[in-house]
Amino acid sequence: MTAISQALPTAHDSGHRFDTERRWAASLALGFERRDGVTRMVQARHQGPLRVQRPFFPEGREGACHVYLLHPPGGLVSGDALNISARLATGSHALLTTPAANKLYKADSQGVAWQQHTRLSVDDGASLEWLPQETIAFDGSRGAQHTEIALHGAARCLGWEVLALGRPASQLPYVSGRIDQRFRLTRDGKPLWLERQPLDPLHPRFHGRWGQGGASVQATLWAAGLGDADATAAIDVLREALPDNNRWAVTLRHGVLLLRYLGCERNEAWALCQQAWELLRPRLLGCQAHTPRIWLT
Repeated sequence: MTAISQALPTAHDSGHRFDTERRWAASLALGFERRDGVTRMVQARHQGPLRVQRPFFPEGREGACHVYLLHPPGGLVSGDALNISARLATGSHALLTTPAANKLYKADSQGVAWQQHTRLSVDDGASLEWLPQETIAFDGSRGAQHTEIALHGAARCLGWEVLALGRPASQLPYVSGRIDQRFRLTRDGKPLWLERQPLDPLHPRFHGRWGQGGASVQATLWAAGLGDADATAAIDVLREALPDNNRWAVTLRHGVLLLRYLGCERNEAWALCQQAWELLRPRLLGCQAHTPRIWLT
């Protein structure tokens, strides 16, 4: 397992401070292997308030191993530093999700940022589904959210990220703060999709039609591992089956199917991604969609 972070400071050095050097760290490192026809979680090393319960097999012992990532605080505050990593060995199939929305809270009076780094490695012949519930950024939140997915050989990956800015229902829009999002998807070290997105409500792109356009919800779904012909056919299916509106689009770039949503409705974005996942899963992974039980609670 690749090291998930550099050496972390002690609570005395970081967690009990109240200046710009404050830092509360938590990490979770998972490992999956296929043994006797079953994907088994063979590693679950954690530090701080990040962990998992036992794995679930709602699709049968030979189906995907469902794992829920638990962060008891329920969100990130100034100084939080979360590091999540997972490695899937050859032939394994894991579905990783979360029990609830992740909340990015307003920065403190010092403006200290939070950090969240996710590093996922998928070996040749393995399959990963990365399906966290949505992230909600409170007004004034400041931090960096980085995701790295390394595919090897014929590895396959189907995942999404859904982000809601502010809390419009409470009349608390996202009007201050800054979130730096980065995404890196590679296969055998070759970049397939690299993206950086600074979300700053004071920048012209946040409201300009050429950028965020004032939208408060965005989502990205990706599928890597379909051949070009299969991906083209899958795009046709999505365009035929998904709601006909101008808030989403789908394309194929360097062998990665990308579906993007930009609008103002969290429920619409989630429903769109879930429906797309249900349509794509049989084509990419050869199995019907099986909704994680935690989404229904």
